[in-house]
Amino acid sequence: MTDEPSGEVILYQRDDGSPAIEVRLDADTVWLSQQQIADLFQTSRTNVVEHIQHIYEEGELDEEPTCRKSRQVRTEGSRQVAREMRFYNLDLIISVGYRVTSKVATQFRVWATARLRDYLVQGYAINERRLEQLGSLVQILARSSDELVAGVADVLGEYLPGLTLLRDYDEGRIDTAPGAVPDWTLTLDEARSVVSHVAAEFPDDGLLGKERGDALDGVIGAIYQGFGGQDLYPTVEEKAANLLYLVVKDHPLADGNKRSAAALFVTFLARNGLLLGAGSAPRITNNALAAITLMVAMSDPKEKDIMIALLIRMITESGA
Repeated sequence: MTDEPSGEVILYQRDDGSPAIEVRLDADTVWLSQQQIADLFQTSRTNVVEHIQHIYEEGELDEEPTCRKSRQVRTEGSRQVAREMRFYNLDLIISVGYRVTSKVATQFRVWATARLRDYLVQGYAINERRLEQLGSLVQILARSSDELVAGVADVLGEYLPGLTLLRDYDEGRIDTAPGAVPDWTLTLDEARSVVSHVAAEFPDDGLLGKERGDALDGVIGAIYQGFGGQDLYPTVEEKAANLLYLVVKDHPLADGNKRSAAALFVTFLARNGLLLGAGSAPRITNNALAAITLMVAMSDPKEKDIMIALLIRMITESGA
């Protein structure tokens, strides 16, 4: 098998105080190179190679599932030399160990089995949570119209890049890491100005942008509310996410709530310096913005937390 193992690296320390060995966990097993196996069992690499050859020749194990090969470029003197590195899984490691020192082999097997069990249990729990969150998004999408289709890939692309089982992705959560401190405040007049610009784009819609009582003022007050002298939503990302959500769900306007929510969201990010990411590219594409706005509209109130977290994640990760 090709490809160097690429999973988590943990250290194994022998009881005799010899230098720790880097052990890689990947594909539900552990992997060591020939030299690492030699270090583990305190023998020569030549001896390890001979044992491996005998194990394969005698049919004790098959090479294909127990060995991974990788070409690595190393500096040898003044030259760059490409050499093939071989890594071996737990079955092969233990087989060699029993031929060299069964006591150490047994100790390593017990240690490795415990680490793998913890790794797999943790991975299962992590991905169970991730899949539950993904399931919630799919349920929301199922309620939505065909207008969502163009942006779904963008939304899920930002939310779940490279979803693979047993991969520790953001520790199984929609990460809402510390964000930016706002340096611009949205006022009711500013909000009305944004809504007016949206309404001007749709002159035939007479109700678009018409306020329903003081509901719009209530939305703005909500994103700036505090408790005990502490801002409830202290970051730009949190305020922007809640602004979009509340304008969509609270219907402060007679019509055009989704369009106005998207415009207010973009304006809020722009005025606080978060609209553009690396290379001056928008953090959230037009398709993704349209899709997430419609997803919010179709979501159940009890799904508010996941929608807010999704919005925050899209801001913090996109274009970073």
